[in-house]
Amino acid sequence: MKQLRIFTALCAVIFGSTAIFAQKGVEDGSRFRHGEDSIRCLQNISIYSEYVKTNNFKDAYEPWKAVFTEAPTAQVGTYTNGVKILRALIASSKDAAEQQAYFDELMAVYDQRLKYLDQLNTLVKTKSTKGAIIDLKAHDYIYFSGKAFDVNEAYGMLKTAIDMEKANSDYFMLQDLMDVSSRKLKSDDTHKETFIQDYLMASEYAEEALEMAPENQKSIYKTTKDNVDAYFINSGAATCENLQAIYGPKIEENKNDIEYLKQVINVMQLLKCTEEEAYFAASEAAHAIEPTAASAAGCGFLYYKKGEYDKSISYFDEAIEMESDLTKKSEYCYSAAAVLFTAKQYSKARQYANKAIEANPNSGKSYILIAQLYASAPNWDSDPTMNKCTYFAVIDKLQRAKSVDPSVAEEANRLISAYSAHTPKTEDLFFLGLKSGSTVKIGGWIGETVTIP
Repeated sequence: MKQLRIFTALCAVIFGSTAIFAQKGVEDGSRFRHGEDSIRCLQNISIYSEYVKTNNFKDAYEPWKAVFTEAPTAQVGTYTNGVKILRALIASSKDAAEQQAYFDELMAVYDQRLKYLDQLNTLVKTKSTKGAIIDLKAHDYIYFSGKAFDVNEAYGMLKTAIDMEKANSDYFMLQDLMDVSSRKLKSDDTHKETFIQDYLMASEYAEEALEMAPENQKSIYKTTKDNVDAYFINSGAATCENLQAIYGPKIEENKNDIEYLKQVINVMQLLKCTEEEAYFAASEAAHAIEPTAASAAGCGFLYYKKGEYDKSISYFDEAIEMESDLTKKSEYCYSAAAVLFTAKQYSKARQYANKAIEANPNSGKSYILIAQLYASAPNWDSDPTMNKCTYFAVIDKLQRAKSVDPSVAEEANRLISAYSAHTPKTEDLFFLGLKSGSTVKIGGWIGETVTIP
């Protein structure tokens, strides 16, 4: 209290001891009001600030409310501290009516801060943005509105804020968007397409934020991206059947809208729904307008399904040529190899599988495909035992697959078990002068040297 008396005396010296009852700061635009009113304002700021420091939010409330009501441009702290005070009072109250009153005031804090944002930003070095404040309002609305929660109200705030902030959105807002959009989907089946668009937007911004984040914050944004993905996967909307139902009827009417077509292609590739008619139709329409690697790949899948393998490969060649992302380039090479495998063009299929590995050395499935190519055409010699040696090369590729890509280990082990039964017996190798540790040159189109295990 001694400090408070000194502070009051100091304010009296600064502002004069004459009582000047003028308009409130909220009415005349003054920062602290005038005369004794300004002294009282500064006193209230000092009092509630001390209470906030000790987490005494109950006693902080009245002096804070006086400043908030009478001097809205006094300081930014009026709003940041006001949020702390009201959040705490809502959480500690057991009375529903009282909680509602505090909640209404909490929303009013954000509204008033937005109203005076330009003036308040002149008081600080780090400026706040409108979108960031709406971000926080939406977050508190979701958390504290209770039974009064309106999914459309929350959704509208979140969309407005994130449209403004984009990749600068606070990490929790991207999660909030997916949460609320998921809730909206449950009550509105027509929201499916918009929900998918929300996911694409939130996922893109989360990835951008992760790239921009300092090292000590990357884990936060990595978790955010994982949570955004989880909301989408668990929504029930992320099925090929749903995507076909959503996009299928709309491709024709949007066949000249390149942005819409790109969205369809990207979503369906993301969810590996490249066997759906909507994907084929969107790819062909998009490729006619603006050829891209993605649209070319879509056409490649289309003509593969039609059994037109040469045409399919020509489109995959376009995709490979245009794609700069090495992981995607590897995927397109693998797809071309798979088409050629179906067409029984084994040597050419291996060329594309090796291109896939060159672009992505961890492409385990490409090694598996090469193993299957070898196993599909193992005969190159008149001696059956030598032909069986081909399976040593098959197993080598499968071992390599699981060493570079643990995700394919289960499939690789299953195939190793199956193909091991086809390798030559020890006594058969003996008659050819071969044993464990010997090398064998596999002839024909395979042309690889293997070591007998």
